[in-house]
Amino acid sequence: MKMTKAGEKKVGKVMHEFKEGTLHSGKSDKVVKNPKQAVAIALSEAGLSKKEKGGIIGWKSKMKNWK
Repeated sequence: MKMTKAGEKKVGKVMHEFKEGTLHSGKSDKVVKNPKQAVAIALSEAGLSKKEKGGIIGWKSKMKNWK
């Protein structure tokens, strides 16, 4: 399943928040430090599951470029 433009924008926004250290999990004040959790939050907010997106494996190469 391909991601829509809105979904891509949402994932990009969430991953940017993760990179800056401002991504929070749920309503808590805890900052997300695990990249896998950030990907799960991004896909959830974009309305996709990991299975539909091709799993977390496809994101590992992209995560290397976020540093």
